[in-house]
Amino acid sequence: GARLCLPALLDKTTIVFRELVRGAPMVEMGFGTVGPHEEAEVLDPSVMLVPLAAFDARGHRIGYGAGYYDRAIAKLIDKGQPPRLVGIAFDCQEVAMVPDEEHDVVIPEILTESGLRRFASKL
Repeated sequence: GARLCLPALLDKTTIVFRELVRGAPMVEMGFGTVGPHEEAEVLDPSVMLVPLAAFDARGHRIGYGAGYYDRAIAKLIDKGQPPRLVGIAFDCQEVAMVPDEEHDVVIPEILTESGLRRFASKL
């Protein structure tokens, strides 16, 4: 009964999450990905799989530089709907220390090929 959604780029700073429906049209989203067409319903995810380039043992992450996910997560928190955040990575993406800034969101869980790791959450 779960509804699935995928990120969709609206502009250079904003993503929304559009419902993924079997058989519905998919369009190019950039970064070599496809996603639901602009007519797909926009959803607020309760669980979010967060891509990352690197992470550390504190649950801090380096994204891909545009801040899309940090802003999308902040909007959900502001709406009173903080999602469960699970980073998706490989073990080799772990680094000793990720430099962090005040606006960065800590990812409380990261899933790698070794399993699910849990960290302290600031949400």
